[in-house]
Amino acid sequence: MENYTEVTEFILLGLTNAPELQVPLFIMFTLIYLINVVGNLGMIVLILLDPRLHIPMYFFLSHLSLVDFCYSTAVTPKVMAGFLIGDKVISYNACAAQMFFFVALGTVENFLLASMAYDRFAAVCKPLHYTTTMMTGVCAWLAIGSYVYGFLNASIHVRDTFSLSFCRSNLVHHFFCDIPAVMALSCSDRHISELILVVVASFNIFFALLVILVSYLFIFITTLKMHSIEGYLKALSTCASHLTAVSIFYGTVIFMYLQASPSHSTDTDKIASVFYGMVIPTLNPLVYSLRNKEVKNAFKKVVEKAKLSIGFTF
Repeated sequence: MENYTEVTEFILLGLTNAPELQVPLFIMFTLIYLINVVGNLGMIVLILLDPRLHIPMYFFLSHLSLVDFCYSTAVTPKVMAGFLIGDKVISYNACAAQMFFFVALGTVENFLLASMAYDRFAAVCKPLHYTTTMMTGVCAWLAIGSYVYGFLNASIHVRDTFSLSFCRSNLVHHFFCDIPAVMALSCSDRHISELILVVVASFNIFFALLVILVSYLFIFITTLKMHSIEGYLKALSTCASHLTAVSIFYGTVIFMYLQASPSHSTDTDKIASVFYGMVIPTLNPLVYSLRNKEVKNAFKKVVEKAKLSIGFTF
């Protein structure tokens, strides 16, 4: 048997080692994260406060905002610490925990997007049966199912990854503990682990994509039959916004996890990860909600109440 020292911690190499870029990148990621926090948590509070938003579409949006905030939080603060103070060391257990929450919440988002597409299909294509199709119990089970499957999926991948032996380099060529980047460091035979990753990720992605594409295909067909120009433009606008965000999310995820060999992580992979790990969660409140008149009206109502309460105070 060969003598080796088992890895007890990892070093995240980050996006770049260029000293002149550390402060600008720290500022940029701090701004992105602040917008993420304000946008997603603000959306959750807004939906909770306004009874007019207590409908299935905004129920799913509130969960999407919660997931976006949490899974970005699993990664971004550590990245910011790396830029600011050069803290790139992460313990074995912390690495496993970061991977678990990122994979779990990313999977939850995957199926929430599918649930939202189905909700829009029911609203546009079967408006007369919408209230019975998307009852409170149905919405709750769709959300619960997304969370349960997400955490189960993450448990499988993290257990599979960290059951491997790490006895060579502990340098992770990434800015967080992503599965392919950590697997690449293993000194075990990882072919089965890589196969499991590709098969399960393929099922998750393409099942959700199938639901989304079929739902929006029927929505598009229904909108073409509409006699009202206003209704047609409204439905088309909803589809365009949703499909734009879906394209960015699934495009980057497919690029990352369904390559021929997931055992490496290039600079291109890192840029893709920035998009689906930090940028997309920040854009989602804008893409899905802030362009919506109901959300804008609810926001104005909250602001007016705040002004009145401040006026009474003074």
